[in-house]
Amino acid sequence: MKDLGSIMKQAQAMQQKLADAQARIAELVVEGTSGGGMVRVTLKGTGDLASVEMDESLLAPGEGEVISDLIVAAHADAKRKLDAQQAELMREAAGPLAGMGLPGLKL
Repeated sequence: MKDLGSIMKQAQAMQQKLADAQARIAELVVEGTSGGGMVRVTLKGTGDLASVEMDESLLAPGEGEVISDLIVAAHADAKRKLDAQQAELMREAAGPLAGMGLPGLKL
């Protein structure tokens, strides 16, 4: 069995890797699209909506429901991408502990 000092050093190294991964996650920016690119949304790594862009052809009268649906779909697309990138960064940081299901370690 490894000595306690060695285990503590490994734990500190893991803690630093996870903190670094969380910092990288906060810097992520992902884009989601819908309607063949007619609507684009940008999410920050924190999940905050940063921007919404729409093709001007959607701004015609009577298109409100279509616009709403496309924004929701684009947001869902961006959220899936963000979740995947966040999970990958955390898996990389956790290394061999990634599959252990440790409490408090969201992977």
